[in-house]
Amino acid sequence: MASETITSSEYIKHHLQNLTFGKLPDGSLGFAHGAEQAKAMGFWAVNVDTLFVSFVLGALFLWVFRGVGRKMTSGVPGGLQNAVEWVIEFIDGSVRGSFTAKNDLVAPLALTVFFWIFMMNLMDLVPVDYIPQLAHALGLPHFKLVPSTDPNATFGMAIGVFILVVYYSIKMKGLGGFIGELTLQPFGKLGAPVNLLLEGVNLIAKPISLALRLFGNMYAGEMIFILIALLPFWAQWPLSLPWAIFHILIVTLQAFIFMTLTIVYLDMAHQEHH
Repeated sequence: MASETITSSEYIKHHLQNLTFGKLPDGSLGFAHGAEQAKAMGFWAVNVDTLFVSFVLGALFLWVFRGVGRKMTSGVPGGLQNAVEWVIEFIDGSVRGSFTAKNDLVAPLALTVFFWIFMMNLMDLVPVDYIPQLAHALGLPHFKLVPSTDPNATFGMAIGVFILVVYYSIKMKGLGGFIGELTLQPFGKLGAPVNLLLEGVNLIAKPISLALRLFGNMYAGEMIFILIALLPFWAQWPLSLPWAIFHILIVTLQAFIFMTLTIVYLDMAHQEHH
């Protein structure tokens, strides 16, 4: 194991470092070989591993569901079709229970959010040394397999939801209605500055809470797996197996919470407040 040739601190830092591409200190383009180089690259640095794994998992999700849709039969369904139908019915029930308006985008969005995040989180169950060792053999300095342990990914998804919330708030209530919602509640016209402060904080808190909740839980789970990997081999399985089984619940729950809050926030955006 890599932990036998480097210190524990170096081992942890290596496994928590993304494969970052950007402008190196000498002005050339390349991959960062540490957190300091990645930080020096600035805003336009790209976490290649996060983008690559996210796109691969997204394409896999679309391919599987498209394949099931094309081969769907009205007779006795196969195992995969049965599983897909069950999940779609479950998510459809969640949308019907939490979304009171009519919008044909919400159910497909909820399905995509749930499965994409679930698949990202599921990568946390891959042993922590396998992919970094493979990346090192290919000449890459780092590789983080779990996109949801990268705040750039979680904030990107949360900001996407936030944009939809603002868009539908303005579409359903008009620009004046949206501004009025931010400035006239709860203290009326005379309390407009205080209203704007309170409602503005409440609005901005939605994407921040979405992003940080997912990132924090998955980052903590990954950290525990890394700490277990630092233990002697004979102690790893008795600890990693129970944690992996329990982590399956966390993986699913975090995807469900993100999906549910997305539905709730969009429902709030469609409602007229008085």
